[in-house]
Amino acid sequence: MANAVKNARRFLGELLYERRYRVQTNGNIILDAHDAENIFYIAMNWRQLRRALPPRSVTRQDVFLDIGSGMGRAVLTAAAEYPFARVIGVELCRELHEVAQRNLATTRRRLRCRDVELVCADVRDYRIPDDVTVIFINNSIRGSLFTGMLTDLSASMKRNPRTVRLIYGNPLEEDALLASGEWRKVRTVMARRSRSTWPYGATCVYETTGAQAQAEGQQAATPRATA
Repeated sequence: MANAVKNARRFLGELLYERRYRVQTNGNIILDAHDAENIFYIAMNWRQLRRALPPRSVTRQDVFLDIGSGMGRAVLTAAAEYPFARVIGVELCRELHEVAQRNLATTRRRLRCRDVELVCADVRDYRIPDDVTVIFINNSIRGSLFTGMLTDLSASMKRNPRTVRLIYGNPLEEDALLASGEWRKVRTVMARRSRSTWPYGATCVYETTGAQAQAEGQQAATPRATA
């Protein structure tokens, strides 16, 4: 009975948000492009991002990137409820990307941030922009894709040292993230009434100041004395 009530409340909550923005972002979908490292699509909870990232912690200088943006739910939330300078979504599957484009076209006039970009690309080929300061991943990539993303982000922070926050839903690759030595966990938010086993049901916030990348970048740029 308790599970039935919980599921009904979740369904009604999802329905209200979908109607509010006049979009379609719900569902769990497995497509041919997904594999063991590109996880199947599952939309985040509409309140997940707000609980992990308070809007007051975001400024007009921040840039948001969703890796595995699917039908665009996190992108729309970031653009509608936060003062981001720019919002970007990257999605591998053309089918989901096209749904996200339709959703964006439907609700663009209601968005707080008008500079929204949806990219259909493999994360292997996508270079993280050097102004991104908030990254959202809802367990969309694993294994070598995740470590490759960390390598690309580290290179970006060397080019432009800055504070970056990572909002990570179901953080199955947390060990790889923390092992890099560039990140620290600052907060964990559990899904309400969740009975899931860690890390499922958790959304963790990690932060790096870019200090290590800055030091390495300065060291590389310092001319060596000649004999």
